[in-house]
Amino acid sequence: MTYEKQQRLAYVARRYYLDNQKQSDIAGELGVSRPMVSRMLAEAREAGIVEIAIHEPDGQAAGLLERLCATGLVRGGRIVEDGGDDRLTNRSLSRETAALLERLQVRRLGVGWGYFAGQLVNWLEENPRRDSMVSHICPLIGNAGFPIRNYHSNENVRLLALYLGAEPCFLNLPALPESPDEKQVLCSTELYHQICRVWARMDTALVNISNYPSTPDFASVARYGNLLQEQRACGRLLAYYYNEAGSIVDSEQDFAIQIPLELLKRCGRVVGVCSANTSARALRGALHSGYFTHIVARAGLVRAFLDMAESDR
Repeated sequence: MTYEKQQRLAYVARRYYLDNQKQSDIAGELGVSRPMVSRMLAEAREAGIVEIAIHEPDGQAAGLLERLCATGLVRGGRIVEDGGDDRLTNRSLSRETAALLERLQVRRLGVGWGYFAGQLVNWLEENPRRDSMVSHICPLIGNAGFPIRNYHSNENVRLLALYLGAEPCFLNLPALPESPDEKQVLCSTELYHQICRVWARMDTALVNISNYPSTPDFASVARYGNLLQEQRACGRLLAYYYNEAGSIVDSEQDFAIQIPLELLKRCGRVVGVCSANTSARALRGALHSGYFTHIVARAGLVRAFLDMAESDR
């Protein structure tokens, strides 16, 4: 193989594996067909230009999950080894989330928003599961008013339903209305009552566990004032904030439209997904909230949480 060909294969592999580009996009960039890109990636693997490591669910990961379940805070889940970077870790977390949904034989799924929701959509676009057992998917929160894909709940639901072969159910209300009064009006509509009936029939909810932002956004300040700082919020599930003790920060001025916590609690399974940058404090508060039954997280995060739990004894 010539040096020029090795360079070309390395370039294609870098674009696909490291830059997260689709094969069709690489084909357009190089002026070749998508099957040709696929053959080039296979050739790069055969030539040793690309090495793929498969981390089977070994005893170490199983041991971590067993220790986590022994705390009584969750019933099960999936743990992945930390990847070489956040992108690779999030891809592994997406893969294991899809595998967990299959193992749990999920049929009626509710999905939250956030960075990881977009990552899961991206992974399923490349690895569709249209023969999955999931029959219906609904959003757990309304749409955001800002142009970030991961927070457009209905679009995430539409794409997830497409890649999982399910029927989507949409919530055509904003996640953050203008005021508590507007929320009260919107929650009195038939649209809201319909989604509440859908929420009541879910068997599984998929919720991202996020860090508390160092600088709260304007909407959070409007909803909570100084309560988030006073009660030492450390993380977020959907648009709810909580502290390390697992207590949800409650505000009379909260105007977010999302699944009520009592309905989330009644759901048979609530899967908390921690992205690559989720902190141990955020995981700790989430697990102590009592809402989560299963967890998908990287091994390093679980070890950090277990170390914190040991130091508390």
